[in-house]
Order: sequence, then C-alpha cells, then structure tokens
Amino acid sequence: MPETYDRSWSGSVQPSTLVRPVMMTAALVLAGGESKRFGSSKQLAEWRGKPLLAHVVALVKGWPEVGAVYVVLGARAEQIMEAVDLGDAAVIENLEWREGMGSSLRVGLDFLVGERSVDQALVVLGDQPNVPGDVVPRLLEARKRSRRPVVIPRYRLTRGHPVLIHRSLWPTLITGLSGDRGARNLFLAHPDWVEEVHVDAMPPGDVDTPEDLRRLDRS
Repeated sequence: MPETYDRSWSGSVQPSTLVRPVMMTAALVLAGGESKRFGSSKQLAEWRGKPLLAHVVALVKGWPEVGAVYVVLGARAEQIMEAVDLGDAAVIENLEWREGMGSSLRVGLDFLVGERSVDQALVVLGDQPNVPGDVVPRLLEARKRSRRPVVIPRYRLTRGHPVLIHRSLWPTLITGLSGDRGARNLFLAHPDWVEEVHVDAMPPGDVDTPEDLRRLDRS
C-alpha cells in the first residue's frame, strides 16, 4: 500500500518562533506503465541481477542532491511492490495509468503539492538506470541561475531526462497533462518556462523492448 502522511496540525506558533522550512528536491520516478511493447512488466525485468526498477531507485537514492524519493506505480502495482526492494521510497499509486505517462506525472505532482517541504521535483523515468552522474547537480545549478521553472538536459541528439520542475508550475501541469507524451508538448508550447543544460553525452535510452534491455549491457 502507498505510504500515507498525517499533515494535520492543531498547535499554535508565536510569530517570533517561526522558522522558514528547509526546502528540498524530491525525485519522482515514473514507473506506472503497462509495458505493452516489452511483453511483460519491464519494471520487474532482471538486469544485472535485480529488477530494472530496483536499479533506477538505487541510482536516484545515490544522488546527494535528492532529499526524498517517490515512485509512481500503476499497472501491476502490488506485484511490483512485492518483488522490488524500494527501501524507504514512498509509493504513489496511479489508478489512471491507462491514460499514459502523462497521468503518472500528473498524479505524482498532485501528491507532491501536499508535501510542503518539497519545492522542486526531479522527474526520472523508471526504465533509465544509466543517467550520467553529473547531470543532476548541473540541473540544480541552472535552476538557481535562471529561475525558470523547468530545467531539461539537452543531450547530443535530443532533450531527455531527468527533468527538474519547480513547485510554482505544478498546478498548471496537473490541469494540463494528458496522454502518453508527458509534459513534452506543454514545454514545447511554452519555451519561456524552460532552461536547457547541454550535456555532451548520448541520452539515456528507454527500455521499451527486450532488445533495449540487452542494449543496456552494451552501452
């Protein structure tokens, strides 16, 4: 079952004792898809001795800039939770997963709105265990410098993930996301939202088929 939080507060605070909360970056791992092209649950596909999703979660937990990890599950959610060691990552269940990846991002951001200590979300795909290690700090630095609500890495061929999204844009995305393209169309329609970080590397590959998984071993 997804982890739940008690956000109620019944006490009072004197103005002189108010302390500005320490805000943090949360990783939002999108792993709610049905894996139609893969033929089975790719989240559970074994790669280098453990499920693919376990590799992604371990990678994200190793990023020192990330204060908390949330995993969005949809299709076969219970099976995945039983089979994959997610550690202390919180699970957000997307009951609308049939709509596509946009629904997982929408549900994930909607949950994070209630997490008051989180001011930006690092959106990670659950089938990309090979994100270059230097990308995340560069995204965070670009966000501080530009103050734009979205920071996207541009690899040698194309934009890719992870994508950093500031809290100020979450309500707009929650109401505008649909389909299987995530926020891509919205970002293309609003270039003023976006800061790009150029990365001199090939983009992390998605695992959509068993051949893609085998290709990871050759990368």
